[in-house]
Amino acid sequence: MNRRNDAAHAAVDPSVAAALAYRPPTRTVQPPQEPTFPPLDSGPEDVGTQPGTRPGTHGNTVVLTCGTDLNPEPVRWLWQHWLALGKLHILAGAPGQGKTTLALTMAATVTLGGQWPDKTRCDAGNVLIWSGEDDPADTLLPRLLAAGAERARCFFIEGARTEDGEVQPFDPARDLQALLLAIQRIGGVRLLVIDPVVSAVTGDSHKNTEVRRALQPLVNLATACDCAVLGITHFAKGGQGVDPAQRVVGSVAFTAVARVVLVAAKVKSLEDGQDARILARSKSNIGPDDGGFAYHLEQCEPLPGIQASRIAWGVAVQGSARELLTDPEEESEEISAEKSDLPMLLWAELRGGTTPSKAVETSLASMGYSKKQIRTAREKMGVKPQKSGMGAGWYWSLPADFQPKPEWLVAVGEREDALEDAQGAQLSKQGILGTFGASSAEIACPAAGPREAL
Repeated sequence: MNRRNDAAHAAVDPSVAAALAYRPPTRTVQPPQEPTFPPLDSGPEDVGTQPGTRPGTHGNTVVLTCGTDLNPEPVRWLWQHWLALGKLHILAGAPGQGKTTLALTMAATVTLGGQWPDKTRCDAGNVLIWSGEDDPADTLLPRLLAAGAERARCFFIEGARTEDGEVQPFDPARDLQALLLAIQRIGGVRLLVIDPVVSAVTGDSHKNTEVRRALQPLVNLATACDCAVLGITHFAKGGQGVDPAQRVVGSVAFTAVARVVLVAAKVKSLEDGQDARILARSKSNIGPDDGGFAYHLEQCEPLPGIQASRIAWGVAVQGSARELLTDPEEESEEISAEKSDLPMLLWAELRGGTTPSKAVETSLASMGYSKKQIRTAREKMGVKPQKSGMGAGWYWSLPADFQPKPEWLVAVGEREDALEDAQGAQLSKQGILGTFGASSAEIACPAAGPREAL
């Protein structure tokens, strides 16, 4: 449409004239506004975070604490570096390792103000125990008495009473608020044992979010009661050789939420070849996470006609939980091709006669061999550990009829000859020839075989 036609239509219809005359307004770009914050001295009610809330309303708020309002506090320990007051702990292990007995032994120590395995003492206090698997009368109390517990300081959670007076089974996922009130009435509670801790999870125990949400009330309970909470759980099947904390059944949130994770497992001793048990720290966010204690399960009769198991503590052990807790049920690790000379090296260490086991282990470990590999080689070669006397250390020796392979004699002889050529006749005279501690003269005649002393 041209301008002439426009003018003609405008003369007939005023609305057309108005439309033709319209021009959009010019938009002014406003500069961005700086965010505004409430003053620092305003209360949390002034910081509304819900959409549509205003200062002074009752919407959700973010509570902030300035660092200057906090005083640094040390972790307070029930058992130094093992059980902390106000914190959640996990004790995990395979079935039959005495997890419940371990927990009850700790509880007995608390009731007595007794001595821990590291010889430190704790302040006496009350303990609460709930077990969804064992009966208090025929199992829990006998084990406590076997450990020497003060009976008057032991309390067992057997149920929860509803508003209408009905007693129903205790449910950690539902009854923690009522438990808090009971703990406050008792007073002086220093340890709470929950067995199993998975009972506190109402949802899927393999989902991180649900486990975290379910365990938070236990964390809050520990803080409110100022007691150590010890939850017992199991190892998942498989997973041998990995970090024991990763073997805890269910979601990784169990170990993530707990401040200290304790693990118990059966191991095979390098000294006597017998099965033993180790309690170790697999994880700690508030202290050391290595080391542990050997222990044995014993049967005793705390009262006439009452049989119960108890813990007999052994020596302290060093190393990480992964190093310490080698499961004897795990299939023996095959010695790889590059380490196929381990039996020869073990023979070379022992061919001079009875040798301290620690010296042999140290020597072979310096070559990169694990305790498990050394144990496997020792067992296959028939090396028998023995003690020389009361309080003496362990010694290893070859079987009297052990015959080394001919190539072992050649290999060791060549190595020692090379050392002798390099170091001279003086070292040869002293018998300091490499790792094996023997002179080349001792292996000059392969037909001689092992020494008669072996």
